[in-house]
Amino acid sequence: MKRRSFSASLTGLWLLAALPLSAQTTKPVLLYSRTWNAAGETRYQPDGTYSGILAKLRNTFEVRVSADPVTAAALAGVAVVLISNPSDKAVEEHPVPRHLGPDDRTVLTAFIKRGGGLILMGNQENHNLETVETNRLLAEFGLRWEDRYSDIKGIALPAETPVIGGLKWGYYSGNTLVLDPAHPAKPQALVTNDLKVPVLGGQRNEPGVLLATATPGAGRVVVVTDAGWIANPVLEGKGIGGIVVPGDDNVEIFRRLARWAGATGHP
Repeated sequence: MKRRSFSASLTGLWLLAALPLSAQTTKPVLLYSRTWNAAGETRYQPDGTYSGILAKLRNTFEVRVSADPVTAAALAGVAVVLISNPSDKAVEEHPVPRHLGPDDRTVLTAFIKRGGGLILMGNQENHNLETVETNRLLAEFGLRWEDRYSDIKGIALPAETPVIGGLKWGYYSGNTLVLDPAHPAKPQALVTNDLKVPVLGGQRNEPGVLLATATPGAGRVVVVTDAGWIANPVLEGKGIGGIVVPGDDNVEIFRRLARWAGATGHP
């Protein structure tokens, strides 16, 4: 019963996400926070490989970008926060990056429980991804990143999948999510790796969850085990490393997830 009720809730929020912009009175605010990305890190830059997806999101959101510390005041009026690939180590000749420490966890969890949304994405082991402190944040939502990896593949999402059902996800490799089904934040797997679907590049094909949600308090959380799936080369049909997942719906998938995460408005 609980699973059906949660799925119904997600489906109802998908209907909100699918509404045309003309049906909305004002654009919700999406904050792309670069607080936890190392200085000198050239991947996932708002004016670089993420410029395309942010431009598309501006049709639906007021998009803000900031590397300043995330405080309660900075989150005032924000509907959803996007964090992509929080860095572990410093880039050469640059300072050590800020990690998702206790103060950050306090601010973010309070924001979410009051009704804010969070999308947290991380790429695989070669992308300087910090997981120890990040997992302490994810534990607040019954989630954990685990170092088991899967490579590039196209995943057709069943029509009954909440929020993003019926679309095709071009997945460009990442690690695995572990869910605590007893956690009060009600973590829910949206995409589980289908081992029958062959990888298009690489050989890794681990069982587990690739994309999950949670609903702590009044808020919404989306966690994705890939950060390159919305980068410019993918949006331009070039893929990653010369490997393309044809016919992907990545832009629409991300838009729906972002709309769902911010569907409660802002605290």
